[in-house]
Amino acid sequence: MKLLFDFLPIALFFGMFKYAEGHKEWAAARATEWLGFMVSGGVVGPVEAPVLLATVVVIVATLLQILWLKGRGKKVDTMLWVSLGLVTVLGGATIYFHSESFIKWKPTVLYWVMGAALLIGQLVFKKNGIKSLMGAQMTLPDAVWRTVNFSWVGFFAIMGCLNLWVAFNFPTSTWVNFKLFGGLGIMALFILVQAVYLNKHMKPDTTP
Repeated sequence: MKLLFDFLPIALFFGMFKYAEGHKEWAAARATEWLGFMVSGGVVGPVEAPVLLATVVVIVATLLQILWLKGRGKKVDTMLWVSLGLVTVLGGATIYFHSESFIKWKPTVLYWVMGAALLIGQLVFKKNGIKSLMGAQMTLPDAVWRTVNFSWVGFFAIMGCLNLWVAFNFPTSTWVNFKLFGGLGIMALFILVQAVYLNKHMKPDTTP
């Protein structure tokens, strides 16, 4: 359920982009009307309008996620705050400069921030971030927890590079498809491989 919640802004970004891409004149008119005061030159063309509207949607969706969690008295994950900061800054630059390049960097920066947090936690603070998240659900040897933690560091590093490769070597529509389906599919496959690995090393429950 949490995974679906986390991917909701991406799904909404995808939905708005695809709709606006299929209605470019409408998108240009609406983007100019709604965002004209924020963009350089005051006019949004049909080429950049889809990604600008989708960027506004993802900013609002991320903000609403935080407000919803706050309203229910739940803790807002640090990464959600980081995501809001990144999408606001990079999304704002995308809107102002009419350039999709800025928002295309957002997934990569987020991946690398998460990977760096796990790496620094392990090497500097001797704290295993993955164990902190999953340790209550399973018992594993410390060596296995370290392997799992470093595997996530590598995964996030690779995903960040892969996002840039797709973003700047393929059309924007391809990147949008990859952002939702590719990212979700690769992560699901990685989690499946992790589950197989963890199952081999789980200590038996000796609780009477």
